Amino acid sequence: MSVPIPSELEISVFGKAVMKDMINRSAENEADRRSFLRAAGATGLGVVGATATVGALGGAAEAAPKISDGAILNFALNLEYLEAEFYNLAVYGQGLPAKLTGGKGKKGGVVGGSAVPFKTPAIAAYAREIAGDELDHVKFLRTALGSAKVARPAIDLQGSFTAAATAAGLITAGQTFNPFLDEDSFLLAAFLFEDVGVTAYKGAAPLISNKTYLEAAAGILSVEAYHAGIVRSALYSKGLQAQVQKLSDARDSLDGKKDIDQGIGDATTANLVPTDKNGITYSRDPFQVHNIAYLTTKAKGRGGFFPKGTNGTFTRSKKTA
Repeated sequence: MSVPIPSELEISVFGKAVMKDMINRSAENEADRRSFLRAAGATGLGVVGATATVGALGGAAEAAPKISDGAILNFALNLEYLEAEFYNLAVYGQGLPAKLTGGKGKKGGVVGGSAVPFKTPAIAAYAREIAGDELDHVKFLRTALGSAKVARPAIDLQGSFTAAATAAGLITAGQTFNPFLDEDSFLLAAFLFEDVGVTAYKGAAPLISNKTYLEAAAGILSVEAYHAGIVRSALYSKGLQAQVQKLSDARDSLDGKKDIDQGIGDATTANLVPTDKNGITYSRDPFQVHNIAYLTTKAKGRGGFFPKGTNGTFTRSKKTA
């Protein structure tokens, strides 16, 4: 059946007759199968298995690899690495411990980041809570995936923000944007992440076949939505609607032709919960998410917040311009 999201992804969930094949594909590769199942069982998540076909990108026919629930969770883990590094550096001046960064794929370092000199106690408290949640998400996904987990890819929290702010028109060419300079800069940077995280989990939900994993992903999605609401509310209270709109427009220019991104409103009308006409949060597929994360409109791009790309099965952007 076709997935009702703006993507080229289609999902096909097999029945009991092919359960053995599903289990064999429940990790990123067969060598990890047993460890993956043990790790999933240790967290009460049980056996996972699904297939998805990746359709044509930009009209070009391609092979249709079978994608497991493990691949979807690793896609999410890349995003959680990014958020956990950003928030923990902003709050504590240090990122993830080394024991939480290893795994499949090429492990990378983190460029940029420092403790933010918060002036508003409430915003400092928000940041501490979010930092703790993102750290827990990394731990949870790594435990569930076991030896199938991907390593933290190289992350840029310095040049990426300058490039994004320049593209959005917040700064001019030659200037720099430091998201850790003050709490306003921190909130604007957090806005870039939070809405993307919500739409990424929403878009990935139809691709997850195991109900227990789906429930866990829904739980993370709801936390990310709370975070996004906190950040959007804080930005609105500071009167930063114009700056946020510029960032929203910049995101929209990366993920495709449809205008789905939304700012936080204007001085008289708040838009703290971005939804469609039915009051439903919109979705982004993994390709659209990578367009924003890589700050590119090209297919098979790299760069932005992940200068060497993400790790796992879903690593690609798509041509959107």
